[in-house]
Amino acid sequence: MTIRYQKKLIFLFFIMSILVTGCSIGKSKVIESGKTLSMYIATDIHYLADSIHDNGKAYQNFSLLGDGRMVQYVDDIVNAFGYDIKINKPDILILSGDLTTNGEKASHLKLAEKLEEIEKSTGTRIYVIPGNHDIDNPWARGFQGTERYKTPSVNASEFEKIYKDFGYDEAISKDKDSLSYLAAPSKDVRLLMLDTCEYQLNPKTGTPVTNGEIRESTLEWIRKCCKEAQEKNIRIVTVMHHNLYDHSPRIHYGFTLDNSEEVEKVFRENNLDLVLSGHVHIQDIKSKEESGKRIYEITTASLIMYPIQYGVLKYNPVTGFDYSTSQVDVDTWAREKGIEDNTLMDFMSYSKLFLADNTYRKVYTALTKTGLYTEDEKEAMAETMSLLNVNYLKGTTGSIKDAIVCSKGYKLWIKAGETEDLEHLRSYFLSMIPSNDTTNNSLHIN
Repeated sequence: MTIRYQKKLIFLFFIMSILVTGCSIGKSKVIESGKTLSMYIATDIHYLADSIHDNGKAYQNFSLLGDGRMVQYVDDIVNAFGYDIKINKPDILILSGDLTTNGEKASHLKLAEKLEEIEKSTGTRIYVIPGNHDIDNPWARGFQGTERYKTPSVNASEFEKIYKDFGYDEAISKDKDSLSYLAAPSKDVRLLMLDTCEYQLNPKTGTPVTNGEIRESTLEWIRKCCKEAQEKNIRIVTVMHHNLYDHSPRIHYGFTLDNSEEVEKVFRENNLDLVLSGHVHIQDIKSKEESGKRIYEITTASLIMYPIQYGVLKYNPVTGFDYSTSQVDVDTWAREKGIEDNTLMDFMSYSKLFLADNTYRKVYTALTKTGLYTEDEKEAMAETMSLLNVNYLKGTTGSIKDAIVCSKGYKLWIKAGETEDLEHLRSYFLSMIPSNDTTNNSLHIN
């Protein structure tokens, strides 16, 4: 072998080492078989970049018009969540859609920066999928003074490019007709990350389409993914934004997949027994058994609404999966960062009060418009609705069911059905009352 040839080989190996290293920046090695695995699951962050608002009147009005989302504190919540991850160092972080408020490109880019910092500083692998708000959103807006203005959204290709380091470049298989992909962070566990959104319809409707479905071609791709995993005795955790099951008797159209029965059949046939989803903004666990096979679905509460909650999923090769919930410790993060802000230093109390007041105010206003109730009756009904809603989002309504049923407000809401103007509020109230005492914050699957 000549010296010149040796130099060429050395140079070739050098280039190959750079390429290999470059592909694995920020990524840990695949976790070996027989090892435990820890995963954090967060959803519906609805991130809005500071660069497209000035904290003015239009933005303030927007932040108060929602369902209790704490948009004005989203940066603090995400930063504090990153702090929790740095302390606990889970192997995996899963984000199941609605990453941004309304698909603003600026918000996607800024959130990706934050995720990159988390991944690089902790070694935690991050996997994302889009939600119905994230792509080709006609409602993408910025806020300046008293005005809203249009700001660019992203298309599917741009979404994949922005989040290439958070699942897409690492995928061992990709669906050709959606942004769905299969990831293998462990030799024992794979993540089936499903894009269930219908953003291709947004330009025609002029709105972000709420509904979701999984196409037949994607279902066929899922079958192929599962066949290989079953041959190798690998467990699969399914992640999607929309829901497989109805998690509320009232809030399901546009939330549960339009073709949920077809999807459920495919999942059952292919032993996909654990589904993680979001979209509905409540903490809830539903399951259904057919032909001796049970499928569990866990919807995680929105990260930017009380109780600022995320899921914790632990896999043990001997005992299986254990799910629990935890809350972002904004208080400790603020103290560690030396932030002297009374709200942030007691954020859990503040976020609970924010949601409770938001619910109370809207219900009280609606009751006042009817002109049917005394001041005491309006207060009782609004207080009962507020208490129930706070626990509904947290997944703890079972613990207060008896107190609710015995309350004055409950009795008034039952009678409110006689008033057509209040039927929508009454039906929402009744839908939150659990039919049983099952827990929504913990689960074990063998």
